[in-house]
Amino acid sequence: MDLNKRLIIAVVLSFVILFGFSYLFPKPKAAHTEANATAQSSTATQIAAGKPGAAPAPAVGAQTAPATAKAATAKPGEMLVHVDTRKYAMKIDRFGRIESVILKQHKYRDEDGNPLELIDPSKTMPLEVRFSDPTLNNEAFKIPYSASAKEVNASTGAATLILTQNLPGVTLVKTLTFHPNGEYDLKVDVSKKVEYFITSGHRPEADKSRYMIVRGVLVRNSKGVITTIEDGKAKETTKIPDATILSSFDRYYASLFYNFDHPFYVIVTPDAKNDPLPFVRSDASLSLKAYVGPKEWKLFEQLDPRLTDAIEFGWFTFLAKPFFRVMLAIYNFVGNWGWAIVLFTLLVKLVLFPLSYKGMMSMQKLKDLAPKMKEIKERYGKDPAKMNQQMMALYKKHGANPMGGCLPMILQIPVFFALYRVLLNADELQGAPWILWITDLSRQDPYYILPILMGATMFLQQHITPNTMTDPMQQKIFKWFPVLMTFFFLTFPSGLVLYWLTNNILSIAQQYYINRAYEKHKQRFKAKHGEEA
Repeated sequence: MDLNKRLIIAVVLSFVILFGFSYLFPKPKAAHTEANATAQSSTATQIAAGKPGAAPAPAVGAQTAPATAKAATAKPGEMLVHVDTRKYAMKIDRFGRIESVILKQHKYRDEDGNPLELIDPSKTMPLEVRFSDPTLNNEAFKIPYSASAKEVNASTGAATLILTQNLPGVTLVKTLTFHPNGEYDLKVDVSKKVEYFITSGHRPEADKSRYMIVRGVLVRNSKGVITTIEDGKAKETTKIPDATILSSFDRYYASLFYNFDHPFYVIVTPDAKNDPLPFVRSDASLSLKAYVGPKEWKLFEQLDPRLTDAIEFGWFTFLAKPFFRVMLAIYNFVGNWGWAIVLFTLLVKLVLFPLSYKGMMSMQKLKDLAPKMKEIKERYGKDPAKMNQQMMALYKKHGANPMGGCLPMILQIPVFFALYRVLLNADELQGAPWILWITDLSRQDPYYILPILMGATMFLQQHITPNTMTDPMQQKIFKWFPVLMTFFFLTFPSGLVLYWLTNNILSIAQQYYINRAYEKHKQRFKAKHGEEA
């Protein structure tokens, strides 16, 4: 009984923390100012120079981290090349960096309805190259690239662009082959052996949501082990010599490199705000596949099924990935993501029903046994051994399990959190309609209808579900829980609220069924034992 109470309170508080903390205390937005760029440059320069107080410079052979005296402070240069694919319009600046990526699909819009820009040019941009030799590195940010074309159109087929930089003593050539789906092939050649570093850039800055979202850098090694370094948590340099995927990512979008046949050396260093900044290290020719854009499951699976590891679902990825596959299969059948969420929730409820049935029946029994248990405690309170013996005899007689109410709840918590991450991170929900006023499942309900219905069903579910709470504080917490959840869910994505609402409705139906089943159980027990259950 006491364990059940503690667990229920812990679950309630967990939900409040999960939903409330990110709502009430959003992460401050970074100000895109020259001061930030200067601070980043200062820290990066310390890293390269190995000055006291800086993060340790990662040793690579006899060399150090990329020199950065001019890299971070170099302002976006004149646009050198326009690139068009079916997915985006890209701009490459005169230092061979991706300065702008604007997504073309109508569903990708900012809060003002404007086309979505993924790249913040005040941050380190994708395809920036740095050298470990400070002198050569300084020259690299003075001497512009030359390009084989000013306009590249890969809307209907692959198109190649060659960028060349003639530095003192060495020539660097980037060969980029763009594909209509947004993928591109990257080949870097140097005229002589020299250590350089190329980056996938600071993560995309397109998502401004304040939910508890993981943003930062993800690296998958050749054994499939994934290392995720979140923004603000890059306290030291991380080296992964056998990377197969490198992704700078936010909630829905990513700039990534990958090569599953030839693993590459990745170094992740902290910037001035302890955000991770990743580099691929090489001293000769380098060939990578690359992509910048939304993290679309179907596209990644077409490119290489292993690439879906770049879609981050948090701690419960081992559950979230199969859940998403099932949900995607349902969507392919019904053609609507809203109904796919409803049907998937029904499927989960059916699978977990045996556990829920046992747990709820046990709670019903414990509720009815509460007076007898209180009587035993009062009678044998001074003799714990005798009290436990009497309690166990009572449980055995009535077929009650004191752990029966909390164990099913414990087992269902990972399921909930995995679904939460799927519905919060799945790019496929962007711009996906359900019915009537719900035209985008990734955005909040504009009229707050779903959250209010969710709160009402939660209140009804709470009313018909038995509980054994006698403590006034616990009762108050539970009484106000639907109100708190409604408040938090007002600005949550419609897809997530739809899942919770559907789950509540199914739980109410399930509770009514179990309540009737328990009444029949009590009648059978009374007929057999001549007393009420």
